[in-house]
Amino acid sequence: MGWELWSRQLDEEELVVNGEYDEHSSSSSSRAAGMNGIGHTKLVDPLEDPLPGVGTYEDFNTIDWVREKSKDRDRHREITNKSRESTVALLHSVSDAFSGWLLMLLVGLMAGALAGGIDIAAHWMTDLKEGVCLNGFWFNHEHCCWTSNETTFKERDRCPQWKSWAELIAGTSEGPFAYILNYLMYIIWALLFSFLAVTLVRAFAPYACGSGIPEIKTILSGFIIRGYLGKWTLIIKTITLVLAVSSGLSLGKEGPLVHVACCCANILCHLFTKYRKNEAKRREVLSAAAAVGVSVAFGAPIGGVLFSLEEVSYYFPLKTLWRSFFAALVAAFTLRSINPFGNSRLVLFYVEFHAPWHLVELAPFILLGIFGGLWGALFIKANIAWCRLRKTTRLGHYPVIEVLVVTAATALMAFPNSYTRMSGAELISELFNDCSLLDSSQLCGYKQPANTSDTGLDSLADRPAGEGLYTALWQLALALIFKILITVITFGMKVPSGLFIPSMAVGAIAGRLLGVGMEQLAYYNHDWLIFRGWCSPGADCITPGLYAMVGAAACLGGVTRMTVSLVVIMFELTGGLEYIVPLMAATMTSKWVADAFGREGIYEAHIRLNGYPFLEAKEEFQHSSLAVDVMRPRRGDPALAVLTQDGMTVGEVETLVESTHFSGFPVVVSPESQRLVGFVLRRDLLISIDNARKRQDGIVSASKVVFTEHTPAQPPEAPPQLRLRNIMDLSPFTVTDHTPMDITVDIFRKLGLRQCLVTHNGRLLGIITKKDILKHMAQIANRDPDSILFN
Repeated sequence: MGWELWSRQLDEEELVVNGEYDEHSSSSSSRAAGMNGIGHTKLVDPLEDPLPGVGTYEDFNTIDWVREKSKDRDRHREITNKSRESTVALLHSVSDAFSGWLLMLLVGLMAGALAGGIDIAAHWMTDLKEGVCLNGFWFNHEHCCWTSNETTFKERDRCPQWKSWAELIAGTSEGPFAYILNYLMYIIWALLFSFLAVTLVRAFAPYACGSGIPEIKTILSGFIIRGYLGKWTLIIKTITLVLAVSSGLSLGKEGPLVHVACCCANILCHLFTKYRKNEAKRREVLSAAAAVGVSVAFGAPIGGVLFSLEEVSYYFPLKTLWRSFFAALVAAFTLRSINPFGNSRLVLFYVEFHAPWHLVELAPFILLGIFGGLWGALFIKANIAWCRLRKTTRLGHYPVIEVLVVTAATALMAFPNSYTRMSGAELISELFNDCSLLDSSQLCGYKQPANTSDTGLDSLADRPAGEGLYTALWQLALALIFKILITVITFGMKVPSGLFIPSMAVGAIAGRLLGVGMEQLAYYNHDWLIFRGWCSPGADCITPGLYAMVGAAACLGGVTRMTVSLVVIMFELTGGLEYIVPLMAATMTSKWVADAFGREGIYEAHIRLNGYPFLEAKEEFQHSSLAVDVMRPRRGDPALAVLTQDGMTVGEVETLVESTHFSGFPVVVSPESQRLVGFVLRRDLLISIDNARKRQDGIVSASKVVFTEHTPAQPPEAPPQLRLRNIMDLSPFTVTDHTPMDITVDIFRKLGLRQCLVTHNGRLLGIITKKDILKHMAQIANRDPDSILFN
């Protein structure tokens, strides 16, 4: 996100030279540490104490999981060994083991508190577009009317304390003038909120726009995007998320809450050395934070853990599972303590159904699954096409104007229809709602049965549709078309925008329409074969709210391709364990139907659109190529740039590093033998040489650079040697030239490698980087291989 900024940064840092950025990436391992023998007195070893900066990564680079895990194991072994020596060391060992759980507690508390604040502020500002409370401007509509004694059950939204803008300005709430005045105020507030949101994002934190989940998936796979999870991004995302949701745009706050929780985790990681200094350990915490984000977004702690496991995490050990569970629990508890909606629930659209469903209803549930899958596939194709248009045309140069135009169009079309005027969460709540006899909602505009007294309030019989319901169904049909079209152009703008709520709203509308249709069909045709035996006259057979819930799950599943986590989130939302089968049927159907049009979910599609180096675990490699076909150098390319273990001077090494743009270099015995010794990182090499020149006596351009264990003899007048064995990875990953590429791709995925060296009979032939694999896979799929870059 913030592409203009990225391209500028890349130009400044010269990370992309000739279209390539991560060529010979690194893997220097701390396993080489401690292997320095004591040699000649003139010998210089700059790394007896590790230098600051050695072993760290530059921006837009991939981490080396193997090296990071190895560093952590060494650190842990050292603490364990020391803990046997003294009580202080034992206490240090205990605090080190406990620090992970303490960090999870802090992440849960911070994310829960922020989510509560966002919920309260968004609810208040959404209502501000329609009017203001005279008791205190900080009350939203619902809270304003709670204390009033003049509200009736029929009109619980109307109370003298709450004034619409027309009443405040013109003194009347009826008539065309009042309507136009309210309409205008609605549009003005919407434009103000969205303008503030997009301006703050542009000025202070370009990374705060969008949903954040595609970038978090990429970061969790080992990529580094500095500032994406920083404090400015957190502050601006929290503020602008409230503004964007309140502006009435077709977006949700659930996706961005995952980004907010990950920002909290990243900032809190800096309090603990174990997580501050190790990128792989930090990613374990970020995986848990993703679970926290969904936990506070939907009030679904278990669903959050499963979401992190199924959808965003790349590396998810068992320890992370327990910690995610704990953090999600703490976050949900914190949110429950804040009680943002005043109903002891964690979400606005909590519902409880108790009516049983019948086997015959599986057919319409599967129909909803098919609709969800079709909508998901259509939405992904349309949204990616629109986002590509935004990137490749002048439209992308005017983000502020784009946001204002879309907001104005949304507000203009949304206000006349009460179902599009309300916020997404309120709409879903309305659609999930089951009708009781005293319900004043238009969706409950049925003709009342004559013998009301005989019918219990709880088991309400199916009734014929009345005028109110027909009006509501027309409005819902229009709302469905509006939501489908406007969400395509809204997702991906330069404001924080989640996709969960708009997708669920589309599905819930479709589900409610089908549910009411089924209900009326059953009412008028009790004697049909499919209804006979279980749906007798006067019984409550069909629950339209349940259809809305199943439709919401189907559409969200079609867009994101979530399955297990989605079903769990839905039944945690609704408390309806008996509806697991309908939810599973609809979710699975929607995934199958959507997969028939393309295997990618919306997040994977955005990752590919932005050119992030992400190896998708779900994508299978089916080509029969070998490592030698993918490695570089290819035929006709210049020879591989290598270092020799004891034959090069400091000047020659510096010339080699400056004349190439690779991120690391293999070390060989000699140019003739090409026998592999190890691998050294460009960044570590430059830092070590620079440090040696400043701090060590006698290091000049003619000094020999030595990677061997024992120092070779040299004439007495020669300058001292520079020993750099400590920064070399003595066990780089290698494959032979005839290794099939599907196995190589699996090695990259499972071990999180940055690069792998290719050998033939022990001689070094070439190198395969993660980017080479992604380019090769793009070529096989007939895509542009040069798109694997930060465009």
